[in-house]
Amino acid sequence: MRFRRVSRIPVPLVICVFLCASCSRLGWGLLLWSAEDPPIPSGTVLPVYIRSNIDHVWVVGIPEEYRTSRDIDKTEIPLPLFELAGNRSKAKKRAEAFARYASTYAENLQDGLPIRDNPDNGARRVYRLRSGEIIKILGKVEGHPAISATGDPLPGDWYRVLARDGSTGYCFSYRLKLFEHYGGPLVAADDGENEVSDPDLDMLMAKTWSPESYGAMVNSRRINLDDLSKHWRFDPGQDTGIAQIHLPGLDRSFSYTGIRSAGPRGWQFEGTSLQMHLRSDTVLAVQFTEEGGAPKSHLFVSLPAEVDDLIVQETTRREGAFKGIYAQGPAFTSNNYGTISFTETGKFTWTGFDLLVPQIVPASTPGRGTVVMDLFLAPGLQDRYNGAFTLRFGETEDSAGTEAGGADGGTAARFMYTLDNQGFRIEYVPAANIEEVTVMRRETSPMVLYFFRDKWNAQ
Repeated sequence: MRFRRVSRIPVPLVICVFLCASCSRLGWGLLLWSAEDPPIPSGTVLPVYIRSNIDHVWVVGIPEEYRTSRDIDKTEIPLPLFELAGNRSKAKKRAEAFARYASTYAENLQDGLPIRDNPDNGARRVYRLRSGEIIKILGKVEGHPAISATGDPLPGDWYRVLARDGSTGYCFSYRLKLFEHYGGPLVAADDGENEVSDPDLDMLMAKTWSPESYGAMVNSRRINLDDLSKHWRFDPGQDTGIAQIHLPGLDRSFSYTGIRSAGPRGWQFEGTSLQMHLRSDTVLAVQFTEEGGAPKSHLFVSLPAEVDDLIVQETTRREGAFKGIYAQGPAFTSNNYGTISFTETGKFTWTGFDLLVPQIVPASTPGRGTVVMDLFLAPGLQDRYNGAFTLRFGETEDSAGTEAGGADGGTAARFMYTLDNQGFRIEYVPAANIEEVTVMRRETSPMVLYFFRDKWNAQ
């Protein structure tokens, strides 16, 4: 980087330098980015004479060993590229702390790589790097690692960095080439002006893109946690240069060198067949070509809330619905179908359900398991019932099977329910009457079971 020496600065500043030549210094500081003319390496402690907010520069002294002219002993440095430390002792201590990375720079290998305001892939982008652009490494920091297509952390570290224009932030090193520089010319491979801003691309990169089915769940307010918790998504990979598509039955990654415009609100991932087009601010189409030449296209949506927040909201809804049942009992007894009792943690124990075997509950099924409030009612059923739930028989704390023959060897039975002052009524719902997570209709001849509130457990 070439800094101006005071012999070339504007006349008012020259006068100011002349008047202050014999004045005491403002203090001492540290050069963060090496100077080219004169060739002062980064990490050098320098005396400070003037701070000009008009010209956005510091006027600093040039150490004798770096002077290229006997008559010039001061030079200008852009404000962001120098750090005022205070007195000389403080500046030296700061230089000692900075010494590990004083000569370390990095070349960006991926067009569009972001600098973020925190060491996290989800943090706000403050600057977008050009391919070949040089940045200054200020130090290594702890952060959340970028994730590869296999779900493993990518090799690399988070660094606090400084761009040539003074922008500072954090960048993951997977797409950086670190090198040492000790002074003299330092030129980026692409030394032009920063690329023209693309607001649509910036907006796209700042969002999380989930499968179209997630949008349908959110719009209908019927969340399937078994699907949502898998975090299917499209990740454009701006921190890693690896775009990833994660969908049921599809797990693809595309290593690219840059992202270029491909028409209105469209972009091509260079070096791959992958393209993306914004159909609206919240709908993104992603296309690629399979190895056999067949084109593939998938739609993704930007949700009004983060997936993790939606999971919390649905979990809270389920807990509230279960508490309504638990508060009525927690134990209920039927003259024909035995006794069912619930625990605060969502477990149940059912004894005496012999009349339900084998039509609803297979023989030898243990009379215990987990209650899951995972079902919703179609509009035509909402006035008749309070809700619906699944009893997962035979589950342990760590099991997750939802159907007969699941991972735990258990089975599942689904019921709609209605609460009243004396107990609650449940109605068996066969799988054929359920679409996704919604009970669509009753059986023609439904099996209805009424349980009275156990008087010994009544509050």
